[in-house]
Amino acid sequence: MWWLKSHQKKLSPPDWLSLYRILSAPLLITLLFLNQRIGFAAFLLVSFSTDALDGFLARRLNIVSQRGAQLDSIGDAITFMVGLGGIMKFETDFFLHHLNLIVFTFGLYLVQLFIAYWRYGMPSSFHTYLAKISAIFQAVFMLWLFFVGVEIWLFYIAVAFSIIETVEEILLILLFPRWKADVKGLFWILNTKEK
Repeated sequence: MWWLKSHQKKLSPPDWLSLYRILSAPLLITLLFLNQRIGFAAFLLVSFSTDALDGFLARRLNIVSQRGAQLDSIGDAITFMVGLGGIMKFETDFFLHHLNLIVFTFGLYLVQLFIAYWRYGMPSSFHTYLAKISAIFQAVFMLWLFFVGVEIWLFYIAVAFSIIETVEEILLILLFPRWKADVKGLFWILNTKEK
């Protein structure tokens, strides 16, 4: 697989955590089909936990790499899409009621992904502060929804941060002619004139 090729042949501990999120998708999908809401939510919690842990470990162990960033982004996207599938399955009325906003937010993400592939030939994977905040609110919203129930203000906060973060990501892609790792965000780039 292209994302496993690197100067480092061996996968690092953060890479394995990201890979877990990719490989756990079939289990999560199976739990969806079996209508196992709590089991699905529990394994989704594990996936979100590995997302929090892999970036921390990569920075702590000083093994930030393009492969690791790509694995992390792929794992994030898969986890998010499976979580969205869980919302469709277990909270169908909520999903349909907010379909326009969900489609707009996800559509904007797909536009950002298309622009990144056009510019870099791969996802942008900048891992900005806004991306991290957005991921936290998405995870909190989904886990709260599956374990406790719908909390609409959490949904709107997650959507707002998702939209703002995606717009920032698009602007960063347009600013950087070549891919960069661990970009803090547009605010820092504009203030330091770093390009």
